[in-house]
Amino acid sequence: MAQQSTETDWVSRFADEVIAEAERRAPGKPIVCASGLSPSGPIHLGNLREVMTPHFVADEIRRRGYEVRHLISWDDYDRYRKVPEVQGVDKSWNEHIGKPLTSVPAPAGSAYPNWAEHFKAAMSEALADLGVEYDGISQTEQYTAGVYRDQVLHAMKHRGDIDAILGQYRTKKAPAKKSQKPVDEAELEAAEGSGAAAEDDGSGGSAGYFPYKPYCGQCEKDLTTVTSYDDETTELAYTCTECGFGETVRLSEFNRGKLVWKVDWPMRWAYEGVIFEPSGVDHSSPGSSFVVGGQIVRQIFDGAQPIGPMYAFVGISGMAKMSSSRGGVPTPGDALKIMEAPLLRWLYARRKPNQSFKIAFDQEIQRLYDEWDKLESKVADGSALPADAAAYSRAARTAAGELPRTPRPLPYRTLASVADITAGHDEQTLRILSELDPDNPVTALDETRPRLDKAEYWINTQVPAEQRTIVRDQPDEELLGTLDEQARGSLRLLLEGLDEHWSLDGLTTLVYGVPKIQAGLEPDAKPTPELKVAQRAFFALLYQLLVGRDTGPRLPTLLLAVGADRVRKLLGG
Repeated sequence: MAQQSTETDWVSRFADEVIAEAERRAPGKPIVCASGLSPSGPIHLGNLREVMTPHFVADEIRRRGYEVRHLISWDDYDRYRKVPEVQGVDKSWNEHIGKPLTSVPAPAGSAYPNWAEHFKAAMSEALADLGVEYDGISQTEQYTAGVYRDQVLHAMKHRGDIDAILGQYRTKKAPAKKSQKPVDEAELEAAEGSGAAAEDDGSGGSAGYFPYKPYCGQCEKDLTTVTSYDDETTELAYTCTECGFGETVRLSEFNRGKLVWKVDWPMRWAYEGVIFEPSGVDHSSPGSSFVVGGQIVRQIFDGAQPIGPMYAFVGISGMAKMSSSRGGVPTPGDALKIMEAPLLRWLYARRKPNQSFKIAFDQEIQRLYDEWDKLESKVADGSALPADAAAYSRAARTAAGELPRTPRPLPYRTLASVADITAGHDEQTLRILSELDPDNPVTALDETRPRLDKAEYWINTQVPAEQRTIVRDQPDEELLGTLDEQARGSLRLLLEGLDEHWSLDGLTTLVYGVPKIQAGLEPDAKPTPELKVAQRAFFALLYQLLVGRDTGPRLPTLLLAVGADRVRKLLGG
């Protein structure tokens, strides 16, 4: 594929850098990009940036014909550190704090064997829908199978050197107390789910520093203290501060524990040969996992730190009653219920990683879809700017091919209005959609799916009941009886033009044209300030007579949805 302009497309620029770096470090080998996700609870839309940034870069490298691997490290061997507010979970889950996520029971009613698998499943499904190709790595499987044994023994042998590196960044603090929370709580709160596991750096304890934390052989928790270690025999003794259990094991054979996070992350960079991995802005501070990891990977594991940007946070606008995470932030699965996959991909593709942005769950989603449809038409006619065309291409397809799309992508706001008015009645929905453009009618609802389903779900879950549209059953005789001749004349002009203008474009011309005709102007005259006032008054009158309030869905869509006979009845015709 031809290379995109590096001035306009952040993905191409990173791909150039990653290919050059890979050829310098490991020529001829597959290029490794990486992400890390912690299934400690619902994996939210902010965490998705941790995946989409390397996904776009890896996909661009793949498009250029290189062999590339996008690793997603599931940090499922992290400690369970707090009970999130999710369905099927109560305070009894507190008893599992300190265990590996794969040893914690799944929420009540789950089909999955443990906590980690439950939350991985939802994310895996969303990533499949988004066209993200990746190699998933379970850290539970890696550690418990002894895959990292040599790296663990190496880190323990060089614990003094690691301690010295960490010591450069430590601030003086009170002696460590028995705690169910990690030492570096603030950073971990910020980084949870983005690869930064909830752990301390292994400091503390009278026997010195150890970069390895065993999970207790009795209660399974990591509230353990290493009391001694012998480099020659690899004998390690620990006691559990939670249940009092203690034992001596040979680390050369023992697989129930892991390196502390600030050592674990750089160990994996070296082990996997990671060339590109972004990290959250919370990792840029002195002493953070990324900064410390850069020193540890070079000085301890003889590896190199990945290149990659710090990515900014992703916000949410207008979240209503979300189902997946009570009181929490929405997940990619939640977003995909109201957005087609290419649109959600586009939100991440069009912004550089260091630019924050918001994902709309409110009325803004309609404007977002309008913007997307406009871009699509510009790409089709060749008038899109290079950066916009590149972002569109990355959103709509991957190296493997096009993502599924709606065959007949009608405006989202139109579909939402129709779904609102028909309350999901398929027959009525098809009638309205088939009348939008009589010269090219919709003949089956499947032509408009999945966009229609997304719009319908949005109306049903994100639009408050008081904003839903309920068409009147009977005419408002009282209001009709108080109208002056001007208002009655406007209704008469509208009713007389219904048959001739019965399409979306026709009704648009008609409703905007009535006040112009009354002012003695042509229907296509440019509106003056006075005319705009008259139009607003006319629209408000129509809304009052049709739905009993001053505003509602776009009038042409509303008229089509109500149907000509009912419009005549409600407008006193």
